[in-house]
Amino acid sequence: MKTVLVIIALVFAGVAYYFYAAKTKAEAEHQTKISTISDEKESEISHLKGTYTQLEARLKNEIEQGQIKIVQLSDRLSVIMVDKVLFPSGEAEITPEGLKVLERIGDVLKEAKNKIIRVEGYTDNVQIDKRLQKKYPTNWELSTARATNVVRFLQEKIGIDGGLLQPIGMSEYHPIASNETPEGRSQNRRIEISLLP
Repeated sequence: MKTVLVIIALVFAGVAYYFYAAKTKAEAEHQTKISTISDEKESEISHLKGTYTQLEARLKNEIEQGQIKIVQLSDRLSVIMVDKVLFPSGEAEITPEGLKVLERIGDVLKEAKNKIIRVEGYTDNVQIDKRLQKKYPTNWELSTARATNVVRFLQEKIGIDGGLLQPIGMSEYHPIASNETPEGRSQNRRIEISLLP
């Protein structure tokens, strides 16, 4: 009887050890994965900081004039431009000055590997002027046309892979300031170019 009990105890001990070892191995693998992901995130954030610094240097004048703002939140980097930097009022064709600014931005973004580049067009809540309504019936069409023209420039002139580019028209529905004042409306008419993981 003692022998049977010893055998049962040894079997239970063996099973317990097996599960303990399996759990310990799984926890170690989980910690390794977490560590790898954390290292990759740190590397990604560090690379974005370098991109931020390059953009800041190339766009110094526009930043000082309040026309462009660069924002980094964790692993997302955004370049926010008031519309007058790129477009005449109510239009979607990029100005010659705007092309020069986009070229400087594009040259930096081109070096950011494996990133989605999302271009979002925003407007204020003022309705499209009657003379332009055939071309842009609403702010949806205008914001989308502006984002698309920026994306086409980045692809065709800068050489950024079209598979990494996303044009998005946001219209008037995401204001960052009050539309009650000319200054607020000016802030709401903008293009945001974001680098996403």
